Formats: sequence, structure tokens, C-alpha cells
Amino acid sequence: MIFSLNFKSGLPVYLQVVDQVKAAAASGALKPGEALPFIRPLAEELRVNRNTIAKAYTELESQGVIETIPGKGCFLAANHSPLKKDARRKLLIRDIDQAVVQAHHLQVPPDEFLDLVRDRLEVLAERQRHHDQPREPQSTPA
Repeated sequence: MIFSLNFKSGLPVYLQVVDQVKAAAASGALKPGEALPFIRPLAEELRVNRNTIAKAYTELESQGVIETIPGKGCFLAANHSPLKKDARRKLLIRDIDQAVVQAHHLQVPPDEFLDLVRDRLEVLAERQRHHDQPREPQSTPA
């Protein structure tokens, strides 16, 4: 999994990691049971403190996105989230509210905002379709 951090975004680094793991899980790029990178090497690769990555993984675990197996690492949890529907809905509403406020500040009209949301949903669906397609074996040159 490849992470891309933006230190000027104003969003804490650990939340950027959380969001990217969730996006990878949602798009199918990360499958249930698949291992996440170990904390220390990932922190070194991203040039951040180990505690930042540990905090991101703790947040993901508290949300039921990943599970930690002592001595083995962190793995993407199965898709049946332990969060109740209301709790999941509240988390989503919080993020939607932030996007709505951001759109308002950027003077994006409601219709255009909804079009953007639909476009992003289509992109996600396309990524899932592309990821779910069986891959043909590559032939090796003789």
C-alpha cells in the first residue's frame, strides 16, 4: 500500500493515514485479512514519528477497520463492522457535514456539490469493478 501525505493540508498526518487505509479498503485495493505495513518501517518511509502511525492504527482499530494480532501485525478486518448502524451513520454524517461546510466556503452551489458526490461514487464503483476483474496471466518472453 502506498501512502501520500500532504503536510500543508491542515489535516493531521495520522488522520491522513486513517483516511487512506479506509479508502483502500473501500475501493478493494486492500482486502480483508491483508496485512498493513509494520509501524516502524512505514514511519521511516513516510518520515514521520512512529507514534503518528501507531495513533493512526489505534484509531483504525477503534473504528473496527483493522485488527491487531500480537506478534504478527495489523490486518484489515472483515467487512462486518462491529459498529452499530447508528454509530456508523454518525461518523459518516460528521464527514459529510465537513464536506458541506467546505463546499459552502468554496462557494460551490448545492447542485454542483451533489454532482461531485455522484462523480466520486462512480469513480469508486469503477475502481471496485476494475479491481474485481480476473487478471490474465502474463506471458514471459522466450
